[in-house]
Amino acid sequence: MHFLSINWDPSEGIDLGFFMIRYYSLMFVVAFALGWFLMKKIYLREGLTVKELDSLFIYTVLATLIGARLGHFLFYEPEMFIKDPLYIFLPVEFSPKFRIVGFRGLASHGAAIGIIIAMYYYCKKVIHKPLLWILDRVVIPVSIGGVFVRFGNFMNSEIIGRPTNSDFGVVFQQLGETFPRHPSQLYEAAGYVLVFLILWYIYWKTDKREKQGYIFGLFLILLWAVRFIVEFFKENQVAFEDKIALNMGQWLSIPFILIGFYLIYRSTKITKPEQKS
Repeated sequence: MHFLSINWDPSEGIDLGFFMIRYYSLMFVVAFALGWFLMKKIYLREGLTVKELDSLFIYTVLATLIGARLGHFLFYEPEMFIKDPLYIFLPVEFSPKFRIVGFRGLASHGAAIGIIIAMYYYCKKVIHKPLLWILDRVVIPVSIGGVFVRFGNFMNSEIIGRPTNSDFGVVFQQLGETFPRHPSQLYEAAGYVLVFLILWYIYWKTDKREKQGYIFGLFLILLWAVRFIVEFFKENQVAFEDKIALNMGQWLSIPFILIGFYLIYRSTKITKPEQKS
């Protein structure tokens, strides 16, 4: 018996009888809705329109889902592109029988790359501003959105932490386990809350938003540093990670952190005037 641990066995979602609203999907909806609300406050301050915000919302949603899905299989299960390519793009399983399984393989590094690419086209076709201008602003709601995604992982008992080897921790009963693990999903979510608060304060209370690339660079450093540290408490997601010094999540985080330092350095040396909409 682990008297100091938490036995975690939540339901799969909200059962409406004819349909199950899964918590993971609900957390994505909350993340995108909150992101729209936060960006609306920023856009009103910057003199942009709700129509331009709606376009941003569409670009961001598609980029996040497509980038995260492709990123997972590119970084963790590349063999699936040959073995079962339909499974990558469809939320269904055909074997041993047909069933809806949803999109459970999502990689945040892939989502980050997808969002950057989408923001390039958004700036070029919609608001006609520099790419770094929108990245400095969109990462603020992105950072708080990560909180809800990780909470969704916690509800699903996935991306679990390593055993604590003590009486402290969370027992994931959905996995048929009886020993406590680190709630790494909650560690990461807490880190993202801190990242959001720092970025939000810097945007609203300082002049750093005028230095293109500064907020985006700081976001890259803080968010991926949180990810790098929390990975030490996580179970590896795929077998090959057991054979390397750092896991895939950590190796993929290092380039983002280095780019962040470069952007901050660059922003302090070169400050370009903001374009008028």
